[in-house]
Amino acid sequence: MMINSTQSNISLQIRLLQSQEKELWDDCVASDPHSCFMQSWVWADFKELEGYQTFRYGLFAEDRLIGGCIFHFYPHPSKANLLMIPGGPILPFSYLEVGIELLLKQAESLVSKLGAIALRIEPLWQQKPNCIAEFARAPVDLLPSETLLIDLRPSETEMLAAMKQKGRYNLRLSWRYGVTTEFTSDPQAIPVFYDLFWETVKRQNFFGEPYSFFINLCLTLFKANMAEIGFAKWKGEVLATILVVYFGDRATYLYGGSSPIYSQVMASYALHWAAMQRAKSKNCTMYDFYGFTRNPQHSYAKFSQFKSQFGGINMTTIGAQDYFFYDRLADTLIGLLKAIGGNENEQNFI
Repeated sequence: MMINSTQSNISLQIRLLQSQEKELWDDCVASDPHSCFMQSWVWADFKELEGYQTFRYGLFAEDRLIGGCIFHFYPHPSKANLLMIPGGPILPFSYLEVGIELLLKQAESLVSKLGAIALRIEPLWQQKPNCIAEFARAPVDLLPSETLLIDLRPSETEMLAAMKQKGRYNLRLSWRYGVTTEFTSDPQAIPVFYDLFWETVKRQNFFGEPYSFFINLCLTLFKANMAEIGFAKWKGEVLATILVVYFGDRATYLYGGSSPIYSQVMASYALHWAAMQRAKSKNCTMYDFYGFTRNPQHSYAKFSQFKSQFGGINMTTIGAQDYFFYDRLADTLIGLLKAIGGNENEQNFI
């Protein structure tokens, strides 16, 4: 299906992208200042392994790709389903209003086929534009709406000077102890990473993805040279680990874990500093700490305090936004009520 529109005598259309347009799409996303790895072609491949359906649409102006999005859909039986655009859409400011209009038309066509009730977008915009005034703030985010960004363009000396005094001290302490770091995309590193990740999840009482999730994630991104696992070691023992995703000019710290033993050697400081320098060598200009909060009561407060020791710039986006297709919502509610009624009738016969 192809949807057309016109703006200032320029013909615009949105259509499905073909497999041979993979690099074209990724270049378009990576060049956008509000881009996100979750809108990359390979990330969609990974989500398909996780059971999602993905729909890759490009917005074209006179046959030139200028934006678009990858829709994600996960079918939940007997639940109100959402069509989602994590980290998107990707739209140039000059075509924002008409781009949203075309994407909504495409989304409406998809939700009628998929049985979804709403579209959830999650653009990395810091202000909500008028063209999405009818969207409501979603109850949950897929991406953290607040993050901490470290500028990698300054020299190492300048980056050290930009750190907080305590962070700089702890980093140098890790060097004096002789903490070593290494980065790899060898699949054999996955179980080592996961053991420490899961130990941290249990200790902090956080939600943690299953091992199969990381198998799919790492094998897919490793193959595309989009991710690496990093380790910090002291006296031969792994004390900290991180999973870093590379896309465009940004390196993102996505997952990590650390051991409570030998905390005095400050292994995590050495590891993140090494990750920043490695990202810099890969021509990244930004290191994204991903989840961050300035709220001292938040469950991420302790981690955020650690991240803030590296300096950086706090960025808050508008977060996930929902657009409800009310005709679909009514149909879904009727279907759910019928299902509930059917279950109650069945229970009466037990």
